[in-house]
Amino acid sequence: MPAGSLDKLKVAVLYGADAVYLGTPDMSLRTKSDFSLEDVLEGVRFAHERGVRVYLTLNLFAHNKDVSKLDTFIDTVRTVKPDGLIIADPGVFEYVRNRAPEIPLHVSTQANVCSSLSVKFWQNQGAKLVVLAREVSFAELTQIRRDCPDIKLEAFVHGTMCMTYSGRCLLSNFMSERGANQGNCANSCRWDYKVHLRLNDGTVQELTIDDSNRGMFQFLLEEGVRPGELMPIEEDSRGSYILNSKDLCLLPKLDQYLKLGVDSFKIEGRGKSLYYVAVVARAYRKAMDAWAADPEHWDATPFMEELDRVPSRGYTLAFHDGQLTNLAHGYEHTGQVSDAVFAGYITAHTDDGFLVDVRNRLDSGDVLEFVLPDEDVCADYHDVRLRLYEFQLEGLPSTVELVHPGQPRALKILWSQFEHEDLATLKKRMPPLTVIRKEKPLSETEAARVRLDQTARRMELSGGGCCSGGSCGTSTGQQLYQLQQTALIEARSAESELAEPKSLRTGNPGCCGRGCNGCLVFWHDPLYAKGRELMKQKKFGEKLSRNAIHENQV
Repeated sequence: MPAGSLDKLKVAVLYGADAVYLGTPDMSLRTKSDFSLEDVLEGVRFAHERGVRVYLTLNLFAHNKDVSKLDTFIDTVRTVKPDGLIIADPGVFEYVRNRAPEIPLHVSTQANVCSSLSVKFWQNQGAKLVVLAREVSFAELTQIRRDCPDIKLEAFVHGTMCMTYSGRCLLSNFMSERGANQGNCANSCRWDYKVHLRLNDGTVQELTIDDSNRGMFQFLLEEGVRPGELMPIEEDSRGSYILNSKDLCLLPKLDQYLKLGVDSFKIEGRGKSLYYVAVVARAYRKAMDAWAADPEHWDATPFMEELDRVPSRGYTLAFHDGQLTNLAHGYEHTGQVSDAVFAGYITAHTDDGFLVDVRNRLDSGDVLEFVLPDEDVCADYHDVRLRLYEFQLEGLPSTVELVHPGQPRALKILWSQFEHEDLATLKKRMPPLTVIRKEKPLSETEAARVRLDQTARRMELSGGGCCSGGSCGTSTGQQLYQLQQTALIEARSAESELAEPKSLRTGNPGCCGRGCNGCLVFWHDPLYAKGRELMKQKKFGEKLSRNAIHENQV
């Protein structure tokens, strides 16, 4: 499981991970990591005490300027004593192998290992485990497992998909000068893009599509190997989305990977919420344990129902069967949708109850569902629900009927409010870092997206997607899918007509201080010259302090 912070690491461990991977912001592919060295040491102790492995990431593609940092990083790694170091760059791999031969080295998915030949190459270099590229199909994985029986293989099974080849993207560099393979991807493929038309009659006047002429034009995209499959470039008040991949989810096929003997399943999401980490970890943990207990009667349904309660862009099997189909992308709607949201998590126990860090608005009458990190290997879920009509905030004498996220006071809930639970065991069942969710009413657009995603999933599992020419478009599944696409577009159009126009955004008057090194205005506007000088003194990804921002008027 991914660990983007110390709390996320602990949540991953509590909810069933066998191993976690994490990085520091200066040398891994996660410049927004919230880990300090002290956090890493505490996280390693926490995991090891519970029998969970910890892998550190060193998976950037190094430039010359990065080489001087390697010795310091290796010294730090020796202090941490991880169970493995994940590396992508062959030069970095050789350097670390020679300087610290006692550290087990793993090959990152960023190395794009897609064949038995490449696995054997890395095995000969001393790798203990290879994380295969996400583009490897199950048939290819089967052959690799057969050809390479003496090295551990890891496969990605869940998380955000990059629209390029395992993260080898230049779009982010081009659009915002943020290097995807330096851990600073701006996710430009998720942005909204506006469509304009320039007349080709020798004039330089640009024709903008607006309400006065929008009905005169229709823009369609045709990909070379999909003749006749015309994809509309739809635009609403939010823009157009033509590069949006759905999220990877191989849980429906997990039994095949378990039978094959894959050594490790990897889940993406170091930037995701505590809620994502908890629910996804628990779903895969229970799915694996249920298969181990009774492989002949294993069923993915209850675990997929849990994953549907995590906001996603819709799920796809991606490259499991080889070539992608039209069902792997979502051109109509790029938002993450589910019928549940992260309500908060337990921060501490008190004598008479516990405190909650609230992460979404809570209204009188909301039902809080406590997602329990139980260790029961059965497929059933035994979560606890509590409806509250008023809320007690820590330190306030009176109750309130509305709680907003981000407010400085924690929500306090008493053990005595759980009238239908065994209070003798409840405290143990709901330890600190237990996550809480609440139902989220879906808009018409979101409900249409959910229906479309569910139909796409059924079609993908039954092999009903089109990968050339659209010749299967007459099937019942394709007809339903096309009708639901139309329904989603119509729902979005109706929603856009009621929405207020978007205001122009010119950005903040100064640097946010987050140390992303990626703001074009920041790097070119003379106003931020002092800020640029300050950032040169910082490690890559290190944040500016607020004092530095104010003192230097950055």
